[in-house]
Amino acid sequence: MYEMYIEKVLFPVTPGKLSVKISNKNKTLTLINEGEVNLVKTPGLTDITIDELVLPAFQKYPFARYKNNKFQSAQYYLEKLETWKKKKKPVQFKLLRPTPGGVGLLWDTSFDVTVEDYEIIEDAENQGLDVKVKLVMKQYRNWGVKKLKKKKNGKYTKGKPVKRKTKEKAKFYTVKEKDTLLKIARKELGSGADREALYALNKKVIEKAAKEHGRKSSSKGKFLYKGTKLKLPRTETGIGLRLDTGTGTGKRL
Repeated sequence: MYEMYIEKVLFPVTPGKLSVKISNKNKTLTLINEGEVNLVKTPGLTDITIDELVLPAFQKYPFARYKNNKFQSAQYYLEKLETWKKKKKPVQFKLLRPTPGGVGLLWDTSFDVTVEDYEIIEDAENQGLDVKVKLVMKQYRNWGVKKLKKKKNGKYTKGKPVKRKTKEKAKFYTVKEKDTLLKIARKELGSGADREALYALNKKVIEKAAKEHGRKSSSKGKFLYKGTKLKLPRTETGIGLRLDTGTGTGKRL
């Protein structure tokens, strides 16, 4: 006889009928002056439908089989089905046919599925206290994003996962007594040459502070005042941004 497992749970009564439907994803196209052509695609997922799965409620029938010969009530299997349906993860479905002597298998089908729907049927008049279940499952196909690395011969091979760079948050520096742009650039950006980029980025703030202290201008950052908050240029390596004064554009060191 057959044995039916979901995960490692052996169901006591193997269903008498099991429907397996493999969806076809081929498409028929109509081409101008060529008529119909068939576009062959990878087959779709398999649907498994069991119209009648018997779960004995209280009796251990002679035709039923239990793992380690331990009887489990119908409630045990119903709780398992509910758990598999809710956990949103695939489970392993197995349908086995052992040899008459019980050594080896004549037939074995096994793949991952998701429990889609199940319907509990209770009919005391025809089936007593036993429970019947209509069960619908769908094949699960694992998928994921892969990075392809191109070789010199033009072929692609699987590479390492892509790591995305995140922008660093803007950093600020508060001017202290006796600070100069040159001193700040050396200390915070790693190069005194970045003083011009520092001034360009904070021109409005520096000039505003100079006017508040009675000066017409800061003379391009020559005069700094304690407490002024300067924004530091973004860097990726800890080296600052150097300003090309001839073009007005920034160049990274």
